[in-house]
Amino acid sequence: MMLAGFNPNQIEDVEGAREAILHLLNLIDTLKVENDQLRDANQRLRDEVNRLKGEQGKPDIKAKRQKDGKRASTNYSSEQERRQPRERRKKSKNDRIEIDREQVLEVDRDLLPEDAEFKGYEEVIVQDIKIETDNVRFRKEKYYSPSEGKAYMAELPSGYEGQFGPGVKAWTFVLYFAMNVTEAKIVSFFETVGLSISSGKVSEILLKDSQPLHAEKAEIVEAGLGSTPWQQIDDTGARVGGENWYTQVLCNPFYTAYTTMPRKDRLTVLQVLRGGQELTFVLNEVAFVYLETCGLSRVKQKAVTALPQNQTLSRVEFEALLDQHLPDLGPQQRRWILEAAAVAAYHDQDEFPIVALLLCDDAGQFKRLTEALALCWVHDGRHYKKLMPAIDYHRQLLDDFLTKFWAFYRQLLAYRLDPTSAAQERLTAEFDQLFSTTTGYQALDERIAKTKAKKEDLLRVLEHPEIPLHNNASELGARLRKPKENVSFGPRTTEGAKVWDTGLTLVATARKLGVNIYAYIYDRVSAANQMPSLVSLIEQNAAGGQLGASWQPEPP
Repeated sequence: MMLAGFNPNQIEDVEGAREAILHLLNLIDTLKVENDQLRDANQRLRDEVNRLKGEQGKPDIKAKRQKDGKRASTNYSSEQERRQPRERRKKSKNDRIEIDREQVLEVDRDLLPEDAEFKGYEEVIVQDIKIETDNVRFRKEKYYSPSEGKAYMAELPSGYEGQFGPGVKAWTFVLYFAMNVTEAKIVSFFETVGLSISSGKVSEILLKDSQPLHAEKAEIVEAGLGSTPWQQIDDTGARVGGENWYTQVLCNPFYTAYTTMPRKDRLTVLQVLRGGQELTFVLNEVAFVYLETCGLSRVKQKAVTALPQNQTLSRVEFEALLDQHLPDLGPQQRRWILEAAAVAAYHDQDEFPIVALLLCDDAGQFKRLTEALALCWVHDGRHYKKLMPAIDYHRQLLDDFLTKFWAFYRQLLAYRLDPTSAAQERLTAEFDQLFSTTTGYQALDERIAKTKAKKEDLLRVLEHPEIPLHNNASELGARLRKPKENVSFGPRTTEGAKVWDTGLTLVATARKLGVNIYAYIYDRVSAANQMPSLVSLIEQNAAGGQLGASWQPEPP
């Protein structure tokens, strides 16, 4: 298509020759990309044919080194361009060490000369740890009343139920979720210390003793959603019982919460925003506007408006309503109507905090759920990194544009610290100018146009300077789960997935709040409840954080 109508005899000037050369360079790049894709597809087919014949395919050998000695990279991270180098200042670790005991060391008096004078002390801090058993034989008083025919017996202290105390239970939780230790290795650790415990008991502790923590996880999610008008979200693949599930990572600066579910569609994300509660459905004006934007035909929209309105229904009730009145709906049409009614019910309820803005990547399931959407600049930058120009000229054009791309990004960072209306207008104009650039490198120009089409969501920070420019926080949350899955291969049951979500939520949230997770779990398992709850810390930090100031109405 690039050469359609091209006639070299019509080139009469330098500009015409330049245009022809640009077309040819783009054609070379396009053919190079297509040729690489066809080679890969052809090799995969050859390997499959060989496998069916009982032979081996092509060995997986690392790519050859390039002329500069480096291997071809498939790393599309933009961290190197995004981050600005900071001067590192080494902090004294002694200031952070809690002293448990002091010991005065004396000089052997026999070694001192008669004129030696005492000059004080020189302090040296040495860190050490003691890991030892604390096995207790409880002697429980027992009484029997002949008149009542009833026995009375002293109860065990809280946390000592099930033959193991709160220390073992807390360490089991921390080793498994905070340190990614397998159940088998936890058994080995306890046996090394001197405890006698089975792998089945470790599994039982993780399942049964985590039950009271599920309620706390739900409270953390509700408090986190209410702590800021905006939230960050991302998802990552998960394995549950050998099947592919998905873990949604929901967070802001005060908490990180995990929810693992079989799907990652828009209804799933909406359920996550409701703290995992079952969805409700209602037909109202919000639902009808949603149906218009998603493309439902006028005929079907009219049929939906004939259904009962402003009635909150469960999913079973709403699906039965659709089956009765709209039995001929296609799968896509039915899904649109379910989404519209669920979104309408979410914004109509007052039982749970309603998220005003989602910061996420450009995945479709995150769209049309909240009033506003903010897109991650780092995700958008990765698309440029994925361009693989075959010509040095195109490579230079890409490098030059990326330099301007990240320079503009840093201007947005500066704006967050000092937002003004003048700076907002200037940055909006600079965005339009930068992303209207035409380089002549077709793939790059197409990519630039796609970024420009996302202008409103990429520049959301100009309206709300509190929000980050990237979604790294939720991605880092996802990285906390992936190593756990790599070590333990994922939970085997739905209940196990729930335990994983609760454990990782408490660990990640405690880290953000600066809470010692072992001390916290021990406090909860032993029912001492001396430490402030994570929920109270979220609320306390949110009150002083002012991360929703731009949503507050301006004073009269």
